[in-house]
Amino acid sequence: MKSVGEKFPKFKKEAVLADNQFGTISSEDHKKDGKWMVLFFYPKDFTFVCPTELVEFHNNHAKFEELNAVVYGASTDTQEVHLAWKANDPRLSNLAYPMIEDTSKSLSKKLGILQPSKVAYRATFIVDPEGVIQWVNCNNDATGRNVAEVLRALEATQNPGLTGCDWKPGDATL
Repeated sequence: MKSVGEKFPKFKKEAVLADNQFGTISSEDHKKDGKWMVLFFYPKDFTFVCPTELVEFHNNHAKFEELNAVVYGASTDTQEVHLAWKANDPRLSNLAYPMIEDTSKSLSKKLGILQPSKVAYRATFIVDPEGVIQWVNCNNDATGRNVAEVLRALEATQNPGLTGCDWKPGDATL
């Protein structure tokens, strides 16, 4: 699996954008604006744990924007399946961030997060504006991630000081 300190792989992928239109997202998009990238992979559309995460990333979207970060969700499903899922699940209809398709599984393979079942692990990457991975988390399919922890980790990685165990935004650094 790609890890901290490594360059995030280059990619150019089709996606369902926040306005429910099809578009293209690339690994260079966040860099142009000097932003951080939070890219989270989830196993499959039309499942049980995944929509809870997508909704929580949506609910916290403004906080990610305040931290100068773009958020992307991704799975190995097609953009058409992403759009159908959004159309069929009212909780997902107005997500504030794009849903990237990785049907070729090329990005999942480059990241080392493709399961033997050919779906992506539940993995999250925080990438700085230079394209370097600063934080990685990976869960099994049955365990949803904690979006508050992703936000805390983003703030900690952006902090120039040393952040000790259980550091919270606003706490003193070491």
